[in-house]
Amino acid sequence: MCQVREEGRPTSVSSWEDERTVYGGLRPTEASVTMRTTQKRVCILLPNKQNLDCTVRVRARGHEVLNSVLKQLGVSELQVFGLAVLRDNEYLFLDLEQKLSKYFGKRWNRGSLMVPFILFLRVQYYVESGRLILSSKVQQLYYAELRHKVLHSESRHQEALFFQLAASALQADVGDLEQTAEGNDEEEEGEEKRHRHYFLPEDYFPSWLIKRRGRDFLLQHCPVLHIELRGVTRSQAVLLFIKEAGDLQDGPVTFYRMKQEKKGLRSSILLGVALKGVRIYQDLQGKLCLLYDFSWTDIDRLTFQGSRFEIAAVGSLCLPKLVYYTPSAFHSEHVLRHLRDSHRLHIDTRGVVGYIQQLDDTEASHFYNEAYVCDTTRLAHRLQSNSLTSSMSDWSVAVETVTAWSKEEEEEEEDKVTVFQEDALNVCVFMLTVAEFELCVDEPVELFVDNPAELSWLAELAVDGPVELPCSYWAAVGVEMKQVSGPLRLKISSTARHQRCQ
Repeated sequence: MCQVREEGRPTSVSSWEDERTVYGGLRPTEASVTMRTTQKRVCILLPNKQNLDCTVRVRARGHEVLNSVLKQLGVSELQVFGLAVLRDNEYLFLDLEQKLSKYFGKRWNRGSLMVPFILFLRVQYYVESGRLILSSKVQQLYYAELRHKVLHSESRHQEALFFQLAASALQADVGDLEQTAEGNDEEEEGEEKRHRHYFLPEDYFPSWLIKRRGRDFLLQHCPVLHIELRGVTRSQAVLLFIKEAGDLQDGPVTFYRMKQEKKGLRSSILLGVALKGVRIYQDLQGKLCLLYDFSWTDIDRLTFQGSRFEIAAVGSLCLPKLVYYTPSAFHSEHVLRHLRDSHRLHIDTRGVVGYIQQLDDTEASHFYNEAYVCDTTRLAHRLQSNSLTSSMSDWSVAVETVTAWSKEEEEEEEDKVTVFQEDALNVCVFMLTVAEFELCVDEPVELFVDNPAELSWLAELAVDGPVELPCSYWAAVGVEMKQVSGPLRLKISSTARHQRCQ
């Protein structure tokens, strides 16, 4: 008589026959093998740190998992999102028509329902405006992923933008922040302290910015910007955050690592699929350096051959063909498909984006406001430095010099020019006054195009009629201009100006 051991005690054939209904007519080992080969458990991680579970067939394709996600979220489409798998420490978006076994390999056939396979719901196509995302649930997921991108951003030259993003995120998460009412000093101090500690800087600022400015500085000044958004609804604040995050250099970008040489050991090149094109970065000791920023119209051809990736710019840019290498041909296939689909979406949404931009500009014109954050400690330190004091004294001397030049010009005009019409003279004095007080902060000294000393012969000309001079006269005039960092301002000598007014 055949016996099967279960929980340490013998079992007869008759008892096994009674348990056939539990396992569908199969022995326990056969039942577990059947379950392992017919169904798989997949866990999908969402941007808001939640997860969804679904059970699919062994031969299931990507769209079956996506349909399960849509059903559980209660939305009709995810628009900008895609399912991604982590491969070689890099996210690759699934081709929904391919079988899941292509992405999980041999583990897919050996796996069981006890251990789920992990997929990620991530933003595949970034947009310029949140209004393009129709579903509020999908919009919240998009906002959550952008929040994560902001916290890990390395755009250290855009510090002011992080304060704006933090204020918009606080308005979206917390709502209106009540202003402190006037009262005694103790009540105001307690109210201010309560406002300063209603959020954690770690949830709204990248770690390098917290280290640079300090938690106290962020807790003190961020509420000032948050108060400026009073009256903005939470949904509007989400749209504002999405729009502002689009200006972050490494924010709405999907990165793919590549190598400069085929046999190179380190992948120091990052190809970024951005809103309006492709960006090429280089990783220099943990810091991203932007090498090329191509719009879609700047790209003539994208080519993948095995692991070799080529990007050819249009001829007007006069750039050589850029050649990089992906980890494998599998990566190349998916990167190329992502680039192709992103370009297609950009073309399809251009008209809608332009219309939405007009609406945003119209609304912004009604609610425009400005708020400033100032690090008074650093400002005081800079004001006390010798270099700044020296530059301020130089600026004062320059103002006095320009004023002295103005007085000399006025004296020369009184000696040389005697006949002017009263209305023309009033116009000239007004032009002179406006021009003299237009100072350049970067370089206060202004140089004259025409030197009055060299053009003294103009006073000898008749002023009864219009002055007509051949080109040879003007060719002899010395021109001296100095390029400054601000806008270039040219000043015509007073003598020539009066002649033109006449």
